Amino acid sequence: MGEMRKDSILERFMIISSGNGKVIDSKKSPYSPGNEAMTNPSVLSLVARDGMLQRLQDSEDSYVKGWTIRVFESKNPAVSITTENTYSDKPHYSEPAYGYHYIVVASPNQNDSFATIDVEQWSNILVVIQDRLRWLYTQKGVTYVSIYANHGKEAGAEISHPHLHVVTFSTIPPVIEAEAEATHRILNEKGVCALCQTVTAETGGPRQILQSEGFIAFCPWAPSHPYEFWICPKKHTTSFSKITQKEINDLSLILRATLGGLTNSITDLSYNFVFHLSPEKKNSRQIHWHIEVYPITAPWSGLERGYGVFLNKISPEQAAEKLGASCRKELAKLVGIV
Repeated sequence: MGEMRKDSILERFMIISSGNGKVIDSKKSPYSPGNEAMTNPSVLSLVARDGMLQRLQDSEDSYVKGWTIRVFESKNPAVSITTENTYSDKPHYSEPAYGYHYIVVASPNQNDSFATIDVEQWSNILVVIQDRLRWLYTQKGVTYVSIYANHGKEAGAEISHPHLHVVTFSTIPPVIEAEAEATHRILNEKGVCALCQTVTAETGGPRQILQSEGFIAFCPWAPSHPYEFWICPKKHTTSFSKITQKEINDLSLILRATLGGLTNSITDLSYNFVFHLSPEKKNSRQIHWHIEVYPITAPWSGLERGYGVFLNKISPEQAAEKLGASCRKELAKLVGIV
């Protein structure tokens, strides 16, 4: 069904996925309560009852009702565990696009967005992702688990209902591999984690947007997108799956505040956010995990697409100043200061 091809010069992967889902009815969200039959059965439906969260799942003849978060296999997966086991050699190298592709519906309300979901719901989302991450790394053929979300058509969201993708690969994605190699090299040369150095340099600086007890949000020195920002743990940590509930709650607050501040700063904005995580299986190339947010304010030109040189009309310092003011207001509302 799926095929992963690698560019013979740049070692860059791409996926050909024919998909097997039906055309999406734009008038009816398949991710809304009552439309569960439009998706695959849930492997997890989180239900709040009597002040407690119950972990349920759909059966063959019935669907869980009253859920707050729902997880199921994608009907249009980028990868599949049923793909044909075929390979071809260079220069036209290809391998099976083998893996799991889950959808995590972040809210039962299709009018919600990542910028309006409350902090407690964000904590539940992150716990669900953390659990799915742990389970996936116990499965055969899973080398890396990617987690990302698309908001808005320009960012690739076919459905406006807020949801995240969890997609596994049998190899480490090139961007993560390059980041891990660079991190390892700098660690050997200088004895320090490169991102730890960055966090220290950005704390209290002109590119800082917001910080909480354990996390900092900042615009990177050399962004690929205007208003791009990263959320990083302040302390050195390589495993998202091992962070505590307290850390999850802290991350939920800064994630919600920054996405809310971003949306309030720029109207009708599309964006992606992506988790950059270390492989959880044995691997010496570890990275300081973090989340990267890519606002889509303008299409890429030939300079970006053809040469990988990014042209931004706003500096990260200017972006951080604007985002910082908006995010601080959003944070104040969330914690009840105003």
